[in-house]
Amino acid sequence: MTFVDDRTGHQRKTHSVIILGTDSFLSGWGEAKGGSSYAGWACKPEDQYEVERWVRRRGDMKRVRVVGSDYKPQGGKHGHCHIYVVENGHPALS
Repeated sequence: MTFVDDRTGHQRKTHSVIILGTDSFLSGWGEAKGGSSYAGWACKPEDQYEVERWVRRRGDMKRVRVVGSDYKPQGGKHGHCHIYVVENGHPALS
């Protein structure tokens, strides 16, 4: 399982909520060949509602859930997970 987290050490403390979904478009191929593709958006607790609403409205995200700051994907050796950072100016906060 490939795991990429774009947060800095400081952002791991300030962006402590991750809105995670299973990417129905990217699962099964590319870096997720033979497994699932997960995408998460790390945000500040006060932005959780807006970010979760934005992720749930995306057509490619399934099984949307809220996980903690220390999330690591469980599962086999195949798959991909990428955690993005939601800062001011991000479409979820517009």
